[in-house]
Amino acid sequence: MTAYQFGYTAAVATLGAAVVVSTPAMPLRAQGTAPYPWITTYSPAQTIAGRLNAPMGFTRVPAGPDSFGAWLRNLPLKPGRPAVSLFDGRPKGNQSAQHAVIDIDVGTRDLQQCADAVIRLRAEFLRASGQDDRISFRFTSGHVAKWSDWKAGQRPTVRGQNVEWKPTTAANGSYRNFRSYLDTVFTYAGSLSLANELETVRDTRTIAPGDVFIQGGSPGHAVIVIDVAMAPDGDRVFLLAQSYMPAQDVHVLVNPVDAQLSPWYRASQPEPLRTPEWTFPAGSLRRFGEN
Repeated sequence: MTAYQFGYTAAVATLGAAVVVSTPAMPLRAQGTAPYPWITTYSPAQTIAGRLNAPMGFTRVPAGPDSFGAWLRNLPLKPGRPAVSLFDGRPKGNQSAQHAVIDIDVGTRDLQQCADAVIRLRAEFLRASGQDDRISFRFTSGHVAKWSDWKAGQRPTVRGQNVEWKPTTAANGSYRNFRSYLDTVFTYAGSLSLANELETVRDTRTIAPGDVFIQGGSPGHAVIVIDVAMAPDGDRVFLLAQSYMPAQDVHVLVNPVDAQLSPWYRASQPEPLRTPEWTFPAGSLRRFGEN
C-alpha cells in the first residue's frame, strides 16, 4: 500500500503490510487501513470541508473524529468542477447537476448507481473504521450479504429469488476482494432493498450527516447527506451527493430551487425535496441504524 500524502505532517507506522496514518485533522483511527483507500494522494484543502464553506451564519454541526459524518465531510474532491463521467468513460448527458465531483472511482461496469453509491460510502466508512462485522446489506430478495462471510470465502449462489451462501474459496480480506463483494451487492440490491433497511426520520429539521433521501422502486432514487451546518436558531442546511443511471461519478448536487444558497439545501424548506434530477416526496428521509 502506498502511504497517503495528506499535505501536512503525519505520523506513519507500519503494521504488517498495512500503513496507518495518524493525524488529528483526519477522521477515524485507521485501524489497519487508510480512510480513503481508493486514492494515493490526499489534500485537506481538496475536500468537502476544505472547499465547500458553510453559508454565512451557519456552522458545521459537530462530528466526532471516528464518525460517519466526519468521514463524509472529509471526502476528497476532484479539482474544480469537472464533467461527470459514466462508468464507460463517456460524459453524462446532463452536466448541470453537479457543483463538485467526489474523487472516488465508479468502476468499469454499470453497477454503482444511485443506491449503490450510498452503499459504497457506508461500507467504505465501516471498513475504514474497523467495523467489518457491521458491513451487511440485503439483496432485493431479502437475503443478507455480509462482508464477513464473503471475506471468509463464502459466495452466494443465486437462482431466481433463492440465495444460498457456501464456502467456495480461501479467506481474503484484501481491498480488491472487498470491492468484488460490493459489486455483487450492487448487482442484487437497489433503492427498494436499501429503503427497507433504513430507519425513517420523522422530522427533516433533525437531519444529520449520513442520512439518505430515498424512494425505493423501479425506477427509484437515493441521495446521501454528506454534510450539515446549523444556525444559532437551530435552522439547518445540508449538502447532497448522488450517483445516477447509468453508473457515474458521485457528485455534489447543486440546489435547483435556491441558487443563492446552492449547493446547500435548507432543512426547513417544505417538502417535497426537489433535486436536479429527482423530486423526493414527503417522508423520504431515512437513517442508518446503529445495530
